[in-house]
Amino acid sequence: MDKCVFVTGGAGYIGSHAVKALRGKGHQPLVYDNLSTGHQWAVRNDELIEGDLGDTSHVQQILHKEKPIAVMHFAASSLVGESVEQPEFYFRNNVINTLNLLEAMLTNGVKYFIFSSSAAVYGNPHHVPIPEDHPLEPVNPYGEGKAFVEKTLRWYEEANDFKYISLRYFNAAGADPEGGTG
Repeated sequence: MDKCVFVTGGAGYIGSHAVKALRGKGHQPLVYDNLSTGHQWAVRNDELIEGDLGDTSHVQQILHKEKPIAVMHFAASSLVGESVEQPEFYFRNNVINTLNLLEAMLTNGVKYFIFSSSAAVYGNPHHVPIPEDHPLEPVNPYGEGKAFVEKTLRWYEEANDFKYISLRYFNAAGADPEGGTG
């Protein structure tokens, strides 16, 4: 599929807005979501594949078949309080499943990765405003998992023909200017 971008968590709040932006720039988003927190209605005119990143063979099959030019990774659990109560679930879902996705990307020659990280990687800031090069000192399992993936990505880039960027937002809020979502 020409200009295909694989978007995990593309039926969620941030992912669905990214899908719309991709479509607006002439790309063909391919949404992959388990719909645990995403919404089927948020995937408007794009293909939705319902699946979980824990199903490594399914992810491998999709990437092999569709041959996306990039992956945008928004699929994650994101409630800080819940991460403190269920760290094992958060590390499995946010870290191990991301590693599964990265393995599938490398196996299938996908070289570009956009990672939905979080400002939670900073922890308690030393000063405000927080510069991008602030030390990563997370104070909860959610932030720790995001920081771990960011550190891992540096090594993947160094060892492979692979490029990435991490997006560290604070509180994502707002609505689609055209009234579609949000």
